[in-house]
Amino acid sequence: MDSPITQRRFCYGALCLILVISANCQRRSEPLVSEISTLPATIQKPFAANTSPQLKQLVENAIDQTRVTSGYDPSYVGIDYPGGDVPLETGVCSDVVVRSFRKAGIDLQKEIHDDMGRAWSVYPKKWGATRPDPNIDHRRVLNLMTYFERQGKTLPITTNRDDYLPGDIVTWDLSSGIEHIGILVNKWSESTKGYMIVHNIGAGARSEDVLLNWKITGHYRYF
Repeated sequence: MDSPITQRRFCYGALCLILVISANCQRRSEPLVSEISTLPATIQKPFAANTSPQLKQLVENAIDQTRVTSGYDPSYVGIDYPGGDVPLETGVCSDVVVRSFRKAGIDLQKEIHDDMGRAWSVYPKKWGATRPDPNIDHRRVLNLMTYFERQGKTLPITTNRDDYLPGDIVTWDLSSGIEHIGILVNKWSESTKGYMIVHNIGAGARSEDVLLNWKITGHYRYF
């Protein structure tokens, strides 16, 4: 029979193991946290000579966010209108897109609010809203998709990486009704031969090779 000291050591070891497993499960159960390496082999490709200044600005602004936005917070908050934003250090996936467009001269908060006022019936009613809300409407992926479609910016959805270029906007279905959005930038993945995407899926704005990681539901080119 084991001594009392040995039994206590065994119980203590088992308890530590349970705590470690429990902690790992809690970390893995956090929603939308990317587990993709953020350090793939990449090169930054130059823009084509005929690239518009707005497109360059859009892409550069998306990349800039990877150096600033380190958190994720989906909370509803009141913000200024127009030009309103949550703290730059945080936000959600749609904020990456909104911030990039705003620096390129397009305020999606105002554009979507105005368009919803003109065509309320065509926008999704998933959230039970009865009128436009400039605090949140532009931060919802389905509203962004509807707006881009109404502006005639839709492109075919394919699984061919060659069809997706810097500045393109892509949306995905993460399953269970969770939508996601990101922007292609001019960082080129040597391993998959495709452009990287700046997005925020739970751990801040990151540049990652995620184009084909989930089901693509939308492909848009604004500029």
